Formats: sequence, C-alpha cells, structure tokens
Amino acid sequence: MKNINNLLKSYKDEKYRLFSSKLIPNINQKYIIGVRSPILKDIAKNMDDKNIKKYFLELPHKYHEENMLHGYLINRIKNYEETIKEINNFLPYVDNWAVCDTIKPKSFNKNHNLLIKDIKKWLKSKDIYTRRLAVNMLMTHFLNDDFKIEYLELVKKVKNDDYYIMMMCAWYYATALAKQYDSTIIYFNKHLLDKEVHNKAIQKAIESYRINNDKKEILKKLKIS
Repeated sequence: MKNINNLLKSYKDEKYRLFSSKLIPNINQKYIIGVRSPILKDIAKNMDDKNIKKYFLELPHKYHEENMLHGYLINRIKNYEETIKEINNFLPYVDNWAVCDTIKPKSFNKNHNLLIKDIKKWLKSKDIYTRRLAVNMLMTHFLNDDFKIEYLELVKKVKNDDYYIMMMCAWYYATALAKQYDSTIIYFNKHLLDKEVHNKAIQKAIESYRINNDKKEILKKLKIS
C-alpha cells in the first residue's frame, strides 16, 4: 500500500535506522527505514479492518518496518483460526528475529489447547524463524499453569542449527529456571542440552532478577568449560 509506505517514510529516524541495522545485521540497511516500534504499534492500532485485509495480501513487503507492522496487525486479530491462517501466510517472509518476536497474538491467551498443537507443527519446520516463534510461544504461554515437563523435552529436540534458534532456546530454559526450577535444573545437572544452549541459558539466568542468589550460585558451578 503506497500510502502506508509513504507514512512509514515520514517517520524515518536516521539514528534509529543505524541502530536497528546493528541489531539485525542479516538485513541490508537499504531495506530499513528507521521507524521506532511505538510508532509502528500506533499505526497498526489505527488501521481499519478493510485496510488491514488489503495489507495482509501485499506479501512480500519491501521494508523491514512493513514486516514489523504486519506482525503488529496480526496481534490485533481476535479469532484464533484467522490468526493462525495469517501467521502461516506470513512466516515464509519473516527473515529476522525482530519481526519474528513481534508476533504475540492476543487470541493465543485463551486458546492454549489449540495453540500447543500448532506449536508442535511449527517446531518441526525447516524454517529458522518458524521454529523460533514456536519456542517463543512455549516460553510465553506454557511455563505457568499449563506447564508440562514434556515441553522442556520439546525444546531440547529443536533443530539447533542457527544462532537465533540457539539464543531463543537459551532464553526459554533461562525463563524455565525462573518459573519451573525443580523440573528444569535436571537438564543442567545432567548436561542434557547442547553446550551453547546450556551455558547461554545459565548466563541469562544468572543475570535475571527472578532467580535468587542461592540458585545462581548453583548455576555458576554448572557451566561447561
């Protein structure tokens, strides 16, 4: 949509563009406009349903911010089935961690019984960011009341062939240590994880305010040299 493209460019911030390009080095700088997330969220909030539907049909997008906006628009969808449809249409075009992590649909909150089935499908994908999304959703939605020990094993089995997958898995286990310590610490005591995931998860856990000092001291001794 030309009007959306022009609107995004009107909010161009050169310093932020350079900052963003350092965070997502796999994206060519010429495809980053430099629009801050609060502005993108505000644009998404003010788009009407007709224009949203038109926007969803305009894949692939040219600019990074157009993809970010697409993710924020997906988050607005209230119907679960429609949300999944639009996510699956969008995932083949997601090419960096920042866009992937914008996907946090409200419709997922009350549909965990359906979501876990889709997560298991995404975990089997060959696509890096589809798997990253799956692990992120397990971390976001299934480490509290709906937690099951088997989910720790699901993440352990994720094909860990990329830096951004490794980091997501480490983030998951660090959060699991904060929320489900007794079940998760076993994976560190027995060295069940890849070395990179193991050590990075411990680093993140030690930096977390959600884990007490006694547990942090235990974790420090479990790092693999």
